[in-house]
Amino acid sequence: MITHFVGLSLAPTSSIESGIAVREAKTGNLIYVDKLFSMNDVQLFFDNYTSIKNSIICVSLPWDNTMLEGKWRVMSKQYQLIHTKDNNFLNRDNWMQRFSTRGSELLQNLKAENKEVYRYEVYLTRQKLNLYSNYKERSSADCKFLQSVLKTEYGFDNLPSNMMPMGELEAIVGTVLAEAKLNNNTQKIYEFKDLDVINVK
Repeated sequence: MITHFVGLSLAPTSSIESGIAVREAKTGNLIYVDKLFSMNDVQLFFDNYTSIKNSIICVSLPWDNTMLEGKWRVMSKQYQLIHTKDNNFLNRDNWMQRFSTRGSELLQNLKAENKEVYRYEVYLTRQKLNLYSNYKERSSADCKFLQSVLKTEYGFDNLPSNMMPMGELEAIVGTVLAEAKLNNNTQKIYEFKDLDVINVK
């Protein structure tokens, strides 16, 4: 029986904070929100999380921040459609790798232990949930917008009035997606490192 939803907004490196959020399925209340940095912190959380067998875990796909050169940097912009053009472009310097593999081994181990683990793409999920703003991504205005909408439209009344870190807010989006998964309102988009990437229908 599912009792909790866990959202983890995984950052591409340990120098940027990752957000973690745990939410009760019965009441919908957030019971834990925090920042994590290293993968050891993430591992420690899951090692000490007692309700892991009764949780749906949604972990975001972090962008791969590898610096590319010349035309490959231009061609690798996120708005470029590459999957239909694979035969026309060489994968030089691995520029087609949009997402980092950080944390994949840990998540595969959780899946091997029969834990319910899924991946999600933050911006696609925000669009489906009408949480996407016209502000620059992860800017202070975008952060404030996301916090306000989560508070007013999704019933997270206990969010503080001061601005929360973006990683924590994106983790809360993960808990909303986990609830949608429990209600059979999600679909598989593709697979990434043997884990299903899901989004709201």
